Amino acid sequence: MADDWDDLRRLSLARQFPDSTGADPPTVAATIARVGPIQSQTARSPYVALGARLPGVTHADVTAAYESWAIVRGSTIRGTVHTSTGADHALLDATTRVGNRSLWTRSLRLEHTSMEEVWTAIEEFAGSAWRTPAELRTFLTTWLVDHEEPEAAVRLDTQAGRFLAFGHGGLLRRPLAGDWSGQGAPVYRTATAVLPRRPVPADPVAEAVRTHVAAYGPATRHDVAWWSGLGLRQVDALLGRLELVWSEGPDGHAYADVPRSPAPRELPGVRLLPEFDAVVCGYGPRGRHRFVAPADNAVLWHRANGLMLAPVLVDGRVGGHWRLEGSGRSKTLAVALFPGARRPRRAELDEPVAALAAALGLPVASVAVTRR
Repeated sequence: MADDWDDLRRLSLARQFPDSTGADPPTVAATIARVGPIQSQTARSPYVALGARLPGVTHADVTAAYESWAIVRGSTIRGTVHTSTGADHALLDATTRVGNRSLWTRSLRLEHTSMEEVWTAIEEFAGSAWRTPAELRTFLTTWLVDHEEPEAAVRLDTQAGRFLAFGHGGLLRRPLAGDWSGQGAPVYRTATAVLPRRPVPADPVAEAVRTHVAAYGPATRHDVAWWSGLGLRQVDALLGRLELVWSEGPDGHAYADVPRSPAPRELPGVRLLPEFDAVVCGYGPRGRHRFVAPADNAVLWHRANGLMLAPVLVDGRVGGHWRLEGSGRSKTLAVALFPGARRPRRAELDEPVAALAAALGLPVASVAVTRR
């Protein structure tokens, strides 16, 4: 039972910040499996998220996990880039085909072929080699014309249409050149070609919902719908197929949790989290109250472009935001605290700053703390 937002916060902290040790690719993957897929349209986000959750992990450790395919990256739920384990990617892929179907249908308006045929064609083309977005778009345009869908081919020449060529949930992405933590150009390949033996459960979309509740819960139907991109009716049906524990939350809504969930915990001190971290993006707008006040949450988001400031967690709540400043490799960490947030002692910043520097592979020369 969660009587107030602090109860919910402590229950969620227990699963978002598990006690983990080690830094090899299997441990990195196991940590992501526990805390849930990491939103990764900012490429450094998985590095920062793991640095805040896995003591001692380095930039090289996370990169090794990517290079060994212990963890993978792809455009999946809500059309957003996520990092996950290969097994969880199969769940996200299945969920994306349901949640994004209406977007593809509205954008292409197919007359003679089906969405399944389009997705299969993309996967066959990207099954033998890594493909650039331009190559995928050229292929899909030609395929649509060859299959008597010339008007759908023309519709690819829009902002939404250009995304469709590489935004299929069945693809994985990696950097064309440069580092996994950089924002360089990506290439794409079919997930089943890279991970031919990844397990796929009988009901993968329901399992994706269970994964959300286990990693971010307790959660409402609105939290699950926001995270997954599924409609509320779809979410209700999926929740009904799962073995869950239900209780009333502080806002009067019903909250689902998995049986035998971790005991609640506090998280004293400071953690430097990435943009789009799960303590904000794992929940619908109202569900974020457990971690951040509505006025402070509004500061984190740049509504005009959809970008987000990187949160600072102070004693288990979002107490401000941070950024790295400086044009060279050696950076200054600038922390801006929200009104009312406790000002951390200088010594409290040593460990999280060292964790951030190790995870990003960048030296942090100094720290500046201000209040908004």
